[in-house]
Amino acid sequence: MGLPKLSFLQIAVTLLFFTRNKSFIEASANTNDSIKSCIAKERFALISLKSSLLDPENRLSSWKGHDCCQWKGVQCSNRTGHVIRLDLQGPDCDNSIVSKQALEGNISSLLVDLKHLRYLDLSCNRFRMVQIPEFLGSFHKLRYLDLSLSSFIGRIPPQLGNLSNLRYFGLDSIFAQTYSTDITWLSGLSSLEHLNMRFVNLSTITNWVPVVNSLPSLKSLILSLCQLVTSPDSLPHLNITSLEALDISGKLTSMVLLDLSENNLVGMIPPNLKNLCNLEELWLFGNNINGNIAELFERVPSCSWNKLKTLCLSHCNLTGNLPNKLEPLRNLTVLDLGDNNLTGPVPLWLVEFTNLIELDLRSNCLDGVTHEGHLSGLGSLKTLQLSGNSIAIAVNSGWVPPFNLEEIQLSSCRLGPKFPTWLRWQTKIYNLDISNTSISDMLPDWFWGIASSVLYLNMQNNQIRGVLPPAMEFMRTKEMDLSSNEFSGPIPKLPKNLTMLDLSKNNISGPLPIDFGAWGLTALILFDNAITGAIPSSLCSLKSLWLLDLSDNELTGSDPDCIFNASITNMTRLGLVNLSLRNNKLSDEFPSFLQSCQELIFLDLSNNQFYGTLPAWIGKKLPSLAFLRLRSNMFNGSIPVEFTKLTNLQYLDLAYNKISGSIPNSLFNFTGMTLTSGEDNLDGLEDRVYEGGNEMIDYTENFTIVTKGQVRLYTGEIIYMVNLDLSWNNFTGKIPERIGSLVALKNLNLSWNAFSGKIPESISALVQVESLDLSHNELSGEIPTSLSALTSLSHLNLSYNNLTGEIPSGNQLQVLDDTASIYIGNPGLCGPPLSKSCHETESIPAAPEDHKDARSDNVLLFVATSSGCVTGLWTVFCIFLYKIKWRTACFAFYDRMYDRVYVQVVVAWASLTRKILGDS
Repeated sequence: MGLPKLSFLQIAVTLLFFTRNKSFIEASANTNDSIKSCIAKERFALISLKSSLLDPENRLSSWKGHDCCQWKGVQCSNRTGHVIRLDLQGPDCDNSIVSKQALEGNISSLLVDLKHLRYLDLSCNRFRMVQIPEFLGSFHKLRYLDLSLSSFIGRIPPQLGNLSNLRYFGLDSIFAQTYSTDITWLSGLSSLEHLNMRFVNLSTITNWVPVVNSLPSLKSLILSLCQLVTSPDSLPHLNITSLEALDISGKLTSMVLLDLSENNLVGMIPPNLKNLCNLEELWLFGNNINGNIAELFERVPSCSWNKLKTLCLSHCNLTGNLPNKLEPLRNLTVLDLGDNNLTGPVPLWLVEFTNLIELDLRSNCLDGVTHEGHLSGLGSLKTLQLSGNSIAIAVNSGWVPPFNLEEIQLSSCRLGPKFPTWLRWQTKIYNLDISNTSISDMLPDWFWGIASSVLYLNMQNNQIRGVLPPAMEFMRTKEMDLSSNEFSGPIPKLPKNLTMLDLSKNNISGPLPIDFGAWGLTALILFDNAITGAIPSSLCSLKSLWLLDLSDNELTGSDPDCIFNASITNMTRLGLVNLSLRNNKLSDEFPSFLQSCQELIFLDLSNNQFYGTLPAWIGKKLPSLAFLRLRSNMFNGSIPVEFTKLTNLQYLDLAYNKISGSIPNSLFNFTGMTLTSGEDNLDGLEDRVYEGGNEMIDYTENFTIVTKGQVRLYTGEIIYMVNLDLSWNNFTGKIPERIGSLVALKNLNLSWNAFSGKIPESISALVQVESLDLSHNELSGEIPTSLSALTSLSHLNLSYNNLTGEIPSGNQLQVLDDTASIYIGNPGLCGPPLSKSCHETESIPAAPEDHKDARSDNVLLFVATSSGCVTGLWTVFCIFLYKIKWRTACFAFYDRMYDRVYVQVVVAWASLTRKILGDS
């Protein structure tokens, strides 16, 4: 086919077009050339920025060569070639996690040469100890600025108020302390549509409301956790912020999202928010609204009822019953009323909320019955949270729900006694909590198929029966709590992604698995079962393990022949922190594998059959130890001097062993026992002991302590107990005067030993001691009168010693219970509360020094004579017992002697009587 013929007019028009647009084509070519080569000054600014940053994961590896417009995160204008966009957002920003891939360091001041920037994102990085650069205020063309979650510190520079074209400003400072003493500079951001200053400290700002009202284009305002206050002039009679005083409606008719959560604002929603007719999201959780829920719904701007999608009012101290009707808000997708004081049943209007995706009513006082009629219309529902109520969920066993939930939290609701069959249709669950729901049933076979995709599974505190599935290793579960049920059988190989497992208080039997499978396991809680066999060496392969509780089982044998190698990363410290093996049948010397557990804080080996001496390496290898419980074993020898290095030790229990010697001075170096609570020695200890914990598995130690003369159960509060228990051992010598330096002690028990000498006067310095037991020793001398100064003392036992003198009087000693038993077994004591008066007791002169040997000889003579008499009597008794003839002859002799004596006595008495009568 030939070329088409063109008319003269067509050719003329074509030539004219190319002629008139020649300059445009050349400009386009020049522009493309400039983009390829980048603008040198701006490229140099970017290279300077790269050199000032630490880039551990080489995120800026593409920043090389001349074409800076092709570098990752950099965008240039196609028209001018200037850099207009710089996106250095760190990874995992959606999860509010600062990743190890984040950038660190300083922001180069040469960045100011990027004068044409319109978009700058530095969020989710780690600019620690760096203030927000003031020169950012010179980017006059900037429309988007995000500095959130980047660990900037210090005062926000007011120069940012120069960014009059800015539409989005993000400064979520959750990981750092940024603040502003004056926010009038915000008024300069006249084009601003989205403002996020979460966690920025605005506690000194009293004029924030008029500043916000000066931003007419604002669509999204996030000022949560900002410690907001209002002007003192508006609240002259109050020292707290009042929601009633707020007037943030102003000209903000474009407002779509309003978040003032967690600022401790007080009072009901003000009626002056009625102009917010475009409101779609209202976040006020964590404030003290302190009002009726029905009134609050009426305060929501009526012109926005049909548009409102998210209403978050949890932790607001709301009261009353949910209203019977709530039709205008039926377009809600999120309704969060959790953690309030709401009462009554769940209303039936819930079925009309067909767009509802998330329903959170947890931790209220709701009751009544919830059935299919409440739930049948919720086809869009993904999250159902009703935990912490007394709601009974009663649906037919054949009911098929219209929804397929992703998160189900029904803890403390009544689902039982049968296992809820409607769960069978929930195939997308990632978080399932049906703990404490009165289920008493065999776990159905189909359940493990549903649970295979669940990440967080909590079924604790029911009476669910069944065995763990052999294919458990193929589940996706990360955290699993099946405690306080009736599961039986052995533990199979665990899911490879599992990090926390609680099977305590079940009927689990058999040995521990040789291959646990879950190499990332951080917490393994198996106490109160029937697990047998030895501790396998594979346990030491769990390099991330921080909590291990195998107590109250039937474990036997020696400690595993392995070493715990803690895994240390640059983000977090990992290693075994909490270990409990109490109440088993383990027998060996002190476990040697503990030498590698440098981070160990809590160690409980009590009620086993461990023996031998306490190794000296404890002081060096376990420097973080705060709780050491070794009672009821067979340890002997003395307390090693190296214990002096356990400066954090606040709880030492060596009772019921065979430890001897005197109390070493090393005990008085325990700062955990010498610092009072006012000196913050216990602050943060809970975080250290439970640092790997989470919200689902609520683990606390639970064991008994002999204190105040009773066996008491301690659970989580054990971390606040400062205890020294050396009772039922073979300690000798005097109680050191330095015992008074342990001023943080709450329980001191030295009973059933062989301590001698006087009770030291310094014991009166133990101002926090609540229980003091020195009974069953060989203490002598008088009771220190200063004991009456121990105002916290509620239990005292000084019985069965050699104490003498008058019992001191004092208010504290007189209020103790059963005061007479405190001093029993001390015959030398007198005075109230004893019946023995000190005036009736003659003082016994002390033996002179030169008569001490004579007194010792008399004591020996008495002991020897008594022993001889007892031995002789037992010899005669044994002869009579086995020699019948000897016994018969002896008793016959006694009978003859009795008759002879009897006759002589009768004759003598008759002769004496006649003589007396004759004389008369």
